[in-house]
Amino acid sequence: MQALSALSVAPQDAGPAEPWLKGTGRPERWSATGATNAARLDSWSRILATTHLSFEVRATSATPDVFAGAVTRRRIADLTLVDCAAAPFAGRRDHALIGLHGPAPAEDVIGFQFVGKGAEAVREGGRELILSAGQVMLWDGVQPVEVEIVKSFYKRTLLFPRRRVLSVCPRLAEVESIPPLRDAGPARLLVRYMNALALEQPQLDGEAAAAASDAALELLRAVVEPGLPTARAAERSALRVEIRRHIRAHLRDPDLGPASIAQAFAMSLRALHALFEDADSSVAVLVRNERLARCEEDLRRPNGGSVTDIAFRWGFCDAAHFSRVFKRHFGATPSEIRQAALSAAVV
Repeated sequence: MQALSALSVAPQDAGPAEPWLKGTGRPERWSATGATNAARLDSWSRILATTHLSFEVRATSATPDVFAGAVTRRRIADLTLVDCAAAPFAGRRDHALIGLHGPAPAEDVIGFQFVGKGAEAVREGGRELILSAGQVMLWDGVQPVEVEIVKSFYKRTLLFPRRRVLSVCPRLAEVESIPPLRDAGPARLLVRYMNALALEQPQLDGEAAAAASDAALELLRAVVEPGLPTARAAERSALRVEIRRHIRAHLRDPDLGPASIAQAFAMSLRALHALFEDADSSVAVLVRNERLARCEEDLRRPNGGSVTDIAFRWGFCDAAHFSRVFKRHFGATPSEIRQAALSAAVV
C-alpha cells in the first residue's frame, strides 16, 4: 500500500483550541531539549521514533533559532492517540529506516491524522500533499515519505496496528495504495471521536478501553471501505503489489526487467504489460524508478560509497547512463547530491 490519502474536514471539528496541551489524567509527554538547535532536533528525532515513526530530522530555512516540539501520547487498549506540536522542520523516512524486512512491530501501523493548525507538506513516491488546518489524511507506516512543516503546527493522530485494520478491511491488503477519502462524513465522525477519546481516556478501565478501541476501528473501516476496488480490480491490484515486492527484493540483480519478472510470475510478457497498462508506471519504468530511489537514498548517506559503487549496487551497469537518467528524474546529478551529503557531514 502507498501512503497518502487526504480530505478536508471543517475546522470546527477539531474541538477546543489545542485542548490536548492541557491534558487530563496521566498522558505521557515529551519535549525537545538541548543546548543547541542541532541537539534539540536530534532530541526531536528520538521523540518521533518513540511516539510515531523513525525519521531523519533536519532544519529548514523556516526553523527558528530555538526549535520547539512537544508530543502527548495516550493509550487506548492497542491503539495510540498522539498529539504533536512543533516549529518548522523537515523529516525523511526511507527504506533504510524502515528496514529490509519491514518495519518494527511498533511502526507497522496505519495512521489517521487531523491537522488542527499550521501547514505540512507530505511527499511520497510521485505524489505530494499540502495539509493545512481542518484536513485529515491516512498514512501507511511501511512507505518511505518526506515531510516538511512549513508553518508551526499541531496535529492529532490515531495509530492503528495494521493487523487490526486488515482484520476488518482485508481487501486493503490487496490494493497498491490507501483509497481516497470519498466522503467527509465518516472522517468527520472519527475526528470527533478522537477528541472525545482524548478527554475520556483517563477514566477508561480495561474493558471500556477495549470497547473504545473497537469503536474507533469500525469508524476507520467506514472511512476506508467506500474507496476499495471491486473484486476483479482488487485481484489485479494484488498481483501488482506482489510484483512490486519482487522488484524491490531483486533490485540488485542487473538482469531484473520485464522478461525476468514475467518468467518469475509464470506469465507472458504481453500479459505483464497489460497488467500495468492502467497503473501509474510501466514495469520497466517501475524498476528504473525503484533503483533510482535507492540510489538517491545511498547518495545522501555519508557512508554510502562512491557514485559508481552506488549505481552498480542497485543494478545500473553503465555509470554514464545512470548519471543521465538520475538527472532527468531528480533535476541534479548524482555527483551533486553526493557532494552535498559529504559537505553536510563535515559540517
